[in-house]
Amino acid sequence: MRSAISLMLAAGLVASLAGPAAAGEKAGVKMPDAIEVAGKPLKLNGMGLREATFLNIDVYVAGLYLETVSSDAAAIVRSSQVKRLVLRFVRSVDRDDILEAWRDGFKGNATVKVSTIQPAIDQLNGWMKDFSDGDRLVFTDVPGEGVTVEINGTRKGVIKGDDFARSLFAIWLGPKPPTSDLKTGLLGKH
Repeated sequence: MRSAISLMLAAGLVASLAGPAAAGEKAGVKMPDAIEVAGKPLKLNGMGLREATFLNIDVYVAGLYLETVSSDAAAIVRSSQVKRLVLRFVRSVDRDDILEAWRDGFKGNATVKVSTIQPAIDQLNGWMKDFSDGDRLVFTDVPGEGVTVEINGTRKGVIKGDDFARSLFAIWLGPKPPTSDLKTGLLGKH
């Protein structure tokens, strides 16, 4: 009897660990496991924490939503599926720091020459502000339509161009993400 109970407990533990890598919580930030965007059901692929400086100061929690869950960063960036990236700030960040992060991110990860998408980057930069603890920045890519940018639920606009969309998502999923742990988390590997 005792071994049967142990076996059932072990099976339950294995089943709970074998579930999707996309937990709905990271560093105290909760995100839904599934959402609907542009009439498509999206699943939470993974969540990651952006830490800065050698002190590992928490900056934001990011959640990546996809139509088809994947741990292949290059395939996600190239894919023509609807994607959403949600950044939930857990501390204040100056606009200048955000613009510097975009500059470094595009420089290290853009899928095309940065100069070809610079007008789109300038448009994105024009919408940025100082962010505070609790603020949300959301990028939604609907292929063929563009990337919608929302700040705290307010739609700032849409940036057209698949090259821009791929390059934007590559900031987090490309060869030089803000941190490797953040990328690993978004790929559902944490």
